[in-house]
Parts: sequence; structure tokens; C-alpha cells
Amino acid sequence: MSSPSPSTTTPQRQLAEQALSRAAGAPLLNGNAVELLIDGAAHFEAWLTAIRGATQRVLLENYIIRDDAAGRAFREALVERALAGVFVAVVGDWMGCLGQSRSSFWTPLRAAGGQVRIFNPPQLGRPFGWISRDHRKLLVVDGRLGFLSGVCISAKWLGDPSRKLAPWRDTGVALRGPAVIELEHAFAQSWGSIGEPLPTFHVEPMAENAGAVALRVIATQPATASMYRLDQMIAAMARKSLWLTDAYFVGVAPYVQALAAASRDGVDVRLLVPGSSDIPLVAGMSRSGYRPLLKAGIRVFEWNGSMLHAKTAVADGQWARVGSSNLNIASWLNNREIDVAIEDNAFAAKLAAQYEQDLGSATEIVLAPRRRRRGEQVRSSQGHSPQPRDKGGSSSRAAAGALRIANTVGAALTDRRVLGDTSAGPMLMGTLALTIVAVLAIGWPALIGWPIGILSAWFALNLGVRTWQLRHRRAKNDPPE
Repeated sequence: MSSPSPSTTTPQRQLAEQALSRAAGAPLLNGNAVELLIDGAAHFEAWLTAIRGATQRVLLENYIIRDDAAGRAFREALVERALAGVFVAVVGDWMGCLGQSRSSFWTPLRAAGGQVRIFNPPQLGRPFGWISRDHRKLLVVDGRLGFLSGVCISAKWLGDPSRKLAPWRDTGVALRGPAVIELEHAFAQSWGSIGEPLPTFHVEPMAENAGAVALRVIATQPATASMYRLDQMIAAMARKSLWLTDAYFVGVAPYVQALAAASRDGVDVRLLVPGSSDIPLVAGMSRSGYRPLLKAGIRVFEWNGSMLHAKTAVADGQWARVGSSNLNIASWLNNREIDVAIEDNAFAAKLAAQYEQDLGSATEIVLAPRRRRRGEQVRSSQGHSPQPRDKGGSSSRAAAGALRIANTVGAALTDRRVLGDTSAGPMLMGTLALTIVAVLAIGWPALIGWPIGILSAWFALNLGVRTWQLRHRRAKNDPPE
């Protein structure tokens, strides 16, 4: 993946730029300055400093804003700016903040003149509407300084020294230049999807040319799949290396095939994921997908710290991605996400160096024939020596087993693939599980009937409400003849 200067742009480069722009749904923006931010403490310091220095507006959008020491520090900074006459607008996600903070948490900010909106709470007439989430982590100050990241506003990212819990590992960026205006537009989309649109803001001339970095701001919305298309394209275009970090990797077949094809073509493909996840079920599903990656020559590493929450990619030492999108269906197709794709050698080199440093705190996963070789040292390109292991606790094994059973039983029933000898065990477990369900349904039908009845009533209520809303809207829009 080459990145010649604009003055030496080749037809191939122009074609690649056009393809990337169309895949991402975002143009390449020149004239930006980018700073790499590592872990929660650096983020919170930079974010709070920017908020406290705001003179015009503060636009904050985050999946989780928790009522703890970190969350209260942000609320106090926002309240102080609102009292000073600064326009303050906050978007939080209903599900992300569920159990983390209540509506009363925002009372001081609203009293000071700030505005707070919650994205997509459950609504009658939309039985599946709650599935779509606002997973962005975004801050824009005065239209001149912007941030995007994987970091949520919660003290969990800082760790707990009293309990010997290390800080969470996460990555984000600070931006200046034309990209900041794109971040502001992304926030305006989220804000306008909940209520009245944002007022029109003055664009500072200083934002026009702040540096020499070219990048794309990719603000995805449900069902657009622009980040998925870009990830697929980068996997196809990488020539030498593709190093991925992801918090909740659940590889879908087309993307796994793209990574495998790159690896078989000689690309150094690596995947770094958490060793200990805050969502064990997802970690188990992730581990169940290791084998096809490893068989294709892709190197898989598990982070040894408290939690790896970063979402990054660096390809050929020239292209980099940082943001909120995970490599799974929820991020690609279901959520509002915000990422930046950076075409700059210097920034990509910094992210690659950080990746190498992270491998020093990671363990490489290897295929079963080598599991017992505990003493073997697997070295990264700069001499770090993560040790191979076969990782998985009871929860991960249960999740992986459940996924294997589902896949095997589905294959047996649909005859979509030839079942090998190793499929007999999962098929037996699937037989036992279905037998138990059948016995319960026959002997104790209430155990099956009640949940089905409750779900049917819920969907019937929502369908009825939706039908009434549509008829009311049509009657309102169609005047009588």
C-alpha cells in the first residue's frame, strides 16, 4: 500500500484513493494535525483540559458516562462552562449508561443551561429498535479541537491500585484541522436524530490547515456498513503487514477469509485481543474463531493486562485506523460508530511501535500440536517474547462449545458442508440439548409456553402501537376529499 506525495500521485494511487473514499463513504481530508493518545488517564487529562478551555461550544458524545469520580469530574467541568455561557451539548447512549448513571446525574448540567439527550431508549412500536446503539466516543471543542477514541467516561479505564487492578488499555487521537468540522457534523447527526437540530456554528479559519496529515473521518450509522467495506478493502490492499487490535473480535466468514487470503499471500497479519474480557461470552466466541485464523498463518495474541479495549489497525506502516468500531457485526452494521483512517507514515509508525510494545505484554496463541511447548519463545519483530499458550476458562469454553454445537447441528440439518469425525461430539451434545427441550415442552409445557407467550404479547403490543401510529400519520397527511 503505497502513499506517494500529492505531487507524484500515480493513476494507481488515484484509483486506490477513489476506492477507499467510496468504501468508507468519506473523502480524504488534507491539512490535519493528529496526536496519539494512549489509555484513560491521558484521554481524561486532554479531554478535561479542552473542555475547561472552551469559549464557544462543547459537544460530547459517549457510549458510557458513569456516575463515578471520572464522570463527576466531567460533569463539573461541563457545568462550569455552561454557567460561563458556553454552549454545552451531551449525547449518551441509553443502554451504555444503563446501570452506570441515571437521569438525575445530569440535573446540575441542565440547571446550568447545558443540554443532554439520551440515544434510543426503548419505545413502544419499535420492538427491535433498542438494538441499535450509539457506540461513539467523541468530543469537539469550539470547532477547533476534536477527539475520538475507544475510551468511555468511567473510572474503570483508570484501574484501581487499591485492588491491584491495572488501567484498561485503550487508544484514541486528538485532531486539529478540517477533520474537526467532520467530527462536528457527525455529532450533529446524532443530536438531530434525537430532537431539534444543532444551531449553525461559526467555523474558525484556523481549522482550515493545521498540519500535513491526510485522513478520513468515518462516521457510521446502522445498516451503512461503510467501516466493514473499508476493513475488507484494507485487508485486500495490504502488501506487507496488517496488525489489528480489537476488544470484541467476532470474525464473520467474509472478513476472516479476507484476512486469510492476505496471510497466504505473504502479508504479516496479526490480531491482538483481550486475554481477560469484561464480557466473557464475547471472549469465548472470539476464541472459538481462532483456529481458521491460525491455520491460515495469522498470528493471534492475547493481552495479559486487565482489559484491552483498543480498536486499531495499521497496514504496511503507512495506513492506520483508530476509533470506536470493533471487528464484529454489531459495530459494522448495527451501531453508530466514529473512526479515523489516517494515511501518514509518521503516525502509522507510532501506532506500529505501540503495537510492538503491546505484544511485550501479550501471549501468542498457537495451534493444538504445539500447546505443550511451554518453553518456546515467540518473538515479535523487535525482540519481544510473548509465550504461546492454549487459553480459555470455563466461561470461554462454554461459549465456544455452544457456538460449535450450533454450527455443527446447523450443518447437519441443512447439509451445507461435509461433517468430519470431529463433529460427532458436538452433534451428540446438540441431540441431548434438543431432547431436553422436547421433554420439557411435553412434560412441563408451561416452562416453554410462558416465555413464548410473554414475547408474543410484547411483539403484539408493539405491532399494534406501530400500526396505530402509521394509520394516524396517514390520516393526518391525507386530507378528506
